[in-house]
Amino acid sequence: MTSIKTRCPSCHAMNRIPAERVSESPVCGKCKHALLDGLPIEGTADNFQTLLNSDVAVVVDFWAPWCNPCVGFAPVFEQTAQERARSVRFVKIDTEAQQTLAAQFQIRSIPTVMVFHQGQRINMINGALPYSQFNAWLDESLQAVGE
Repeated sequence: MTSIKTRCPSCHAMNRIPAERVSESPVCGKCKHALLDGLPIEGTADNFQTLLNSDVAVVVDFWAPWCNPCVGFAPVFEQTAQERARSVRFVKIDTEAQQTLAAQFQIRSIPTVMVFHQGQRINMINGALPYSQFNAWLDESLQAVGE
């Protein structure tokens, strides 16, 4: 049985979700807060491939805590994640903590945002964008997968 581990956006406890139950609105085992409530999921080497292989489009922000453009872009990414929670899954990968994933996806500059569908990369952009430009880019990217 494949599962993903994700951190609760409310109490920060780690939770394991069976892959086949991701679409069932899972809740935190500790505080009962919704785990996939529109806030970006913390991507790790343990959960990333399972997230990518879902039927839902996945938007990934590769970032680092020391990167000023990344920190400035975070509210744009989070707001967009909340607005599109029903149709798209948003994932943030800290390239400092997840160096294997950063190397696997050849991240050379941050922030780098990638869009995936059924495990395949659909589009990619480097650099922080303002809200309207990010959403226009995302709309264009998601048209390829019918989202």
